[in-house]
Amino acid sequence: MQGNYSKRKVLITGAKGQLGQCFKKIESNYPDLEMHFASYSDLDITVKEEVKHLFSKENYEYVINCAAYTNVEQAEKEPQKAFEINAEGVKNIAEACLDHDAILVHISTDYVFDGKKNTPYTEEDSPNPLNEYGKSKLAGEQHIQKILENYFIIRTSWLYSEFGHNFLKTILRKSETVKELTITTSETGTPTNANDLAMFITELILKGESRYGIYNYSNIGEATWFDFAEEVLRISGKLEQIKLEKTDNYPTFAVRPKYSVLDKKKLTIALQVNILDWKTSINRLNQNLGL
Repeated sequence: MQGNYSKRKVLITGAKGQLGQCFKKIESNYPDLEMHFASYSDLDITVKEEVKHLFSKENYEYVINCAAYTNVEQAEKEPQKAFEINAEGVKNIAEACLDHDAILVHISTDYVFDGKKNTPYTEEDSPNPLNEYGKSKLAGEQHIQKILENYFIIRTSWLYSEFGHNFLKTILRKSETVKELTITTSETGTPTNANDLAMFITELILKGESRYGIYNYSNIGEATWFDFAEEVLRISGKLEQIKLEKTDNYPTFAVRPKYSVLDKKKLTIALQVNILDWKTSINRLNQNLGL
């Protein structure tokens, strides 16, 4: 970088969610980035004036949008709220990025697909969401594509970490109080460590990557929710204490894709990104944190 040295200014919305907290955790490792964290109390992305006001105060070079409505079951009961946040809120962010020449990195989901394939979904596959959550997330993607040229839409799946509410933490918590768990085998996807995703996005920004567009990011491999639970219990040393049962009939309010594994070749080949296997990544989190 020539001339006066200046840090890249990055806004992270949804700062109190699990992915937002993963960025906060690694902030000190990246002195070349000036990370600004906005939680819901700092910024309601559904209020256009709030978004405009925040952007007018700071000259952000990048915006990482982690703000989202993520309760898949509840979205069926209040779709309007899901669309307000995941579509209209995203539109507000995209318009502000356009006005202030900021590059948007937006987090999307494997649930934009219908799960009817039995091979991993590529970025070129046509979305066809089955539930209101997936529909709202796809609408957000479409707003970005209409408004911006310089954006990254990162589709990910089955996020977990030491923060927030997620499947890994639920299994660990239940293993403290119950002797038996019944977990579904009816869905296949990929557990993804939110810490890995945060690090990947941070490196993407540091490199100044300009091959914009949609990218899939999840850990490598595939699993059912049963496989995920079994691995969490095995690594935490609790598998012998719990009777783990499979079921292929686990009723949910929202219809979910049966198969939503994401193909990562675009990242691993075109951008030369190294991605950990899902079991390796859970093990690493356990070793680092003693979960």
